[in-house]
Amino acid sequence: MLFNVGYKEAMKDLDWDCLVFHDVDHLLENDRNYYGCAGMPRHFAVKLDKYSYMLPYNEFFGGVSGMTVKQFQKINGFPNAFWGWGGEDDDLWNRVRYANYTVSRPHGEQGRYMSISRHHRGEVQFLGRYSLLRHSKERQKVDGLLNLNYSPLVARRPLYTNITVRLSRELALVPDY
Repeated sequence: MLFNVGYKEAMKDLDWDCLVFHDVDHLLENDRNYYGCAGMPRHFAVKLDKYSYMLPYNEFFGGVSGMTVKQFQKINGFPNAFWGWGGEDDDLWNRVRYANYTVSRPHGEQGRYMSISRHHRGEVQFLGRYSLLRHSKERQKVDGLLNLNYSPLVARRPLYTNITVRLSRELALVPDY
């Protein structure tokens, strides 16, 4: 949900054409990994230290991903139904595939990232993620940018903009699956 909020707020400032969604706990190790948009959605973080610099599974789309604004709108953004930790990146992969996009990835050592290991400590894994993932295709039409509901508190600073939002499950209702 927060990536959807970031998208909506960023589009209020400028007419962006490329979006890169970057987890805060991923640190780029190779600055030759170009953060830009080409013809297809891109998964930038393909070699994470926590996975011994190997792709954990072919459908892995987590950490750092990018796509054009048109692509993001076509897939209805990120899902809002995932609470806690886990599953939203896999759902995003499904959305990209259902829209008939292929995912590009950097070659060789360009996609290397280090993860801050204690970032998710104490977070609760979202146990409902498997049920939601089984119904990704049906939910894609109703869960995402189209059902996003939030009230931002925006504070503009010289070097950054802080956006605070209060989130609750009731703000982005989706059918039970």
